[in-house]
Amino acid sequence: MKLLFIGDVVGKSGCDFLADRIYSLKKSENIDITVINGENSAEGNGITPQSLAMLKKMGADVVTTGNHCFRRKEIMSFYDSEDILLRPANYPEGVVGKGVCTLDFGRYSIAVVNIQGTVYMDQLDNPFTVIDRILSELDTPNIFIDFHAEATSEKKAMGHYLTGKVTAVLGTHTHVQTADAMVLGEHTAYITDVGMTGPELSALGVKSEIIIEKLRFHHPVKFEESTNPCFINCVCVEFDEKTGKAYRITPMQIR
Repeated sequence: MKLLFIGDVVGKSGCDFLADRIYSLKKSENIDITVINGENSAEGNGITPQSLAMLKKMGADVVTTGNHCFRRKEIMSFYDSEDILLRPANYPEGVVGKGVCTLDFGRYSIAVVNIQGTVYMDQLDNPFTVIDRILSELDTPNIFIDFHAEATSEKKAMGHYLTGKVTAVLGTHTHVQTADAMVLGEHTAYITDVGMTGPELSALGVKSEIIIEKLRFHHPVKFEESTNPCFINCVCVEFDEKTGKAYRITPMQIR
């Protein structure tokens, strides 16, 4: 089987570009399951009911998020009403939503887990402890992790920690696709960061001149989405649905 994972979609331009290309991409790659990180899909950051609807219309089987999951208050109630919308699983008990979605395909099932790192990030529950608990409760060998984290070292550590335990550990958050896609232990597909889907000539989707001004002069600025042409960053993970073993991970950039 093949699972397509789309990296952080940024703003309306990222959504529009993805909508224009995703159907031909899924057809050409014979994709069975599509997971999209949508935590930046709304204009001005976060995710809204409108941007979630766009991602669902594109055929997203699961939508993951990250540290911006609750940035827009209008999405809050959707975390309980939309089964395919995830927020990081290591938020404290009592927070709305869930961090795991299991897709039932009859002969097999696929679990997608959304979890957030804590190095240089909000101090949520320990992601290693939380993932251990989640794995003990899942009844499928086909487990895909969106590990939304800042530190490369934490992502690498999680990849090695989960080698042989999950089908894939796919990093998000830093918006730049890394050149380290591999299959660990002949079982677990891994990449430190899938990259982003949005304006390529930008600073992580924002107009470069705005970020330069902020970094140079250290005063407040208003972020604006870049109007430059977009690209898609994604990976295709090929796996055996009977054993949960990945045998190939292919990074892609589509302009």
